[in-house]
Amino acid sequence: MNEHAARQGVATEGRRFLRARTTVLARLAAWSLLEAAHTFLGGYGVARALDDGFLAGSPTTGLAWLAAAAVGALLGGRALRGVFDALADLVEPLRDGLVRRAVRQALDRALADPARAPGSGAVSRLTQQTEMARDSFAGLVLTARSFVFTAVGAVAGMAALAPVLLLVVLPPLLLGAAGFLATLRPLAAVQRSSLDTDEALSDRVGDLAHALRDIVACGAAPTAGARVEPLIAAQEALARRTARWAALRTLALGAAGRLPVVALLAATPWLLARGVTAGTLAGAFTYLVTALLPALAALMTALGSAGTRLLVVLERFCDPAPPGPAPGAAPAPPEPPATPPATPPTGPPGPRTAAPAAAELRGVTFAYGPGATPVLDRLDLVVRPGEHLAVVGPSGIGKSTLTALLAGLLPPGEGSVLVAGAPARRPTGAPGPDPRRTLLPQQAYVFTGTVRENLTLFCPTTETAAPDDARLLRAVDALGLHDLLERLGGLDAEVSPRLLSRGEGQHLALAAAYLSPAPLLLLDEATCHLDPQTEERAERALADRPGTLVVVAHRVSSAARADRVLVLDGARAVCGTHTELPYRSALYRDLVGHWAAPTTG
Repeated sequence: MNEHAARQGVATEGRRFLRARTTVLARLAAWSLLEAAHTFLGGYGVARALDDGFLAGSPTTGLAWLAAAAVGALLGGRALRGVFDALADLVEPLRDGLVRRAVRQALDRALADPARAPGSGAVSRLTQQTEMARDSFAGLVLTARSFVFTAVGAVAGMAALAPVLLLVVLPPLLLGAAGFLATLRPLAAVQRSSLDTDEALSDRVGDLAHALRDIVACGAAPTAGARVEPLIAAQEALARRTARWAALRTLALGAAGRLPVVALLAATPWLLARGVTAGTLAGAFTYLVTALLPALAALMTALGSAGTRLLVVLERFCDPAPPGPAPGAAPAPPEPPATPPATPPTGPPGPRTAAPAAAELRGVTFAYGPGATPVLDRLDLVVRPGEHLAVVGPSGIGKSTLTALLAGLLPPGEGSVLVAGAPARRPTGAPGPDPRRTLLPQQAYVFTGTVRENLTLFCPTTETAAPDDARLLRAVDALGLHDLLERLGGLDAEVSPRLLSRGEGQHLALAAAYLSPAPLLLLDEATCHLDPQTEERAERALADRPGTLVVVAHRVSSAARADRVLVLDGARAVCGTHTELPYRSALYRDLVGHWAAPTTG
């Protein structure tokens, strides 16, 4: 929807909204008439108190006129209370309607593109932007109504005192107002762009937040940052443009608010020479200083901020365009939380060797906070090259913490963590993802793209090193992905992550891990949504590939397949084979009994 059509849509919807609330508008106008009477009596009473009272030698008459002005002030206070009551009946229905429309737009977008669920941008429209529209509309109605009826009272008062006053006051007032109005359209355009960028930034940051730990693990932080930085830079540039237009608006506001007073002071000798009395001049100054100019300043401030903001927000709610990138905008990035390794390892890991260890923990202690109980306490562990290690223990005991340490996501509080003989945590600023390991968390690595792109997620990107179709099909065969591949439509078929079940997503991600050239593969509950048969086939295939496999196990069969099992129980850790551990670890014996117990239901 272009800018002109958007404004037309807002105007049409606005007229429909106001026509349905004529009773509320009538109440608002009735209370505002009292405010106009208060303004009229304020300046007129001062003029008459001077000319007919104090300057004429009649203090009683002067005091009577001042009392009339005070009564007008009381009427204005009562009018303001009625105005706020009527304003609530006008503003709250607008907010309710915008909330309903935001929900409907989000549902329409979800139905138009089921693979793209509403993101943080939809939430921003439902919450922040509806409240922004509500507050802006309330402020605009309040100040616009006040200015109109205050201006009516002030102009009527000056005309009643001396019509020549209007010739002096109105031209500079209108000149400043015209300069101010000229800034509204460009300011609205800047705010429109700012809201577009804000929604895009919210969506982008929301996508990255879900995969933050995996981005760090795979060394993709520079790539992820490169996707956010242009939007941040755009927001900064828009903020600077907004500040420039706001400065111009302030100059226009100063001209409209100060020039009428200057003009009246400069014209005072001329006005006195034409019979304008001192009381009339005092009344005119009262109208300007206490009523007309403050109301004008409030209106121009509201129009410059709340008015343009309200227009931009309402345009978005009136926009029926289907979801998709804005014209000329770059397409949204895919959702993978990690990027393929930039540099493949020098060769596949060989058979089991004595040195160096695939992974090693030396006296590692880790706690989430200075005063927290350590999750891991002086843990020593050596994982041999080519070994299949299962990690077990109750929920919250530190299994995911262990994989995070091996992945380099967390630094140990004490001790050292080594991968292939080097520190697991890479130096800050190290280029590219770490080619030594691949981490699969419980949330599967599946993104919008082809099956081929998902399978080669962790593979080298060069044409000579990328796996060919024969190797991809061998991975499909090893993992048992034939049925899923056939249902999706082949290697070059498009994948919509949100149309896959959790098990299908994990199955596809495991095939990508199988093709990874990294010597160390870490599975953190990465098979929890698979049935036991599929899980067994996947784990056996991953254990048979060249390299080392570390699995956080959640079934006894998974632990039984491993070469060794690490039991974490908080106080101490025990490592051994599945056969010997029931005799060495009471916790493992309990876990095996729980896993092996028959289920009912």
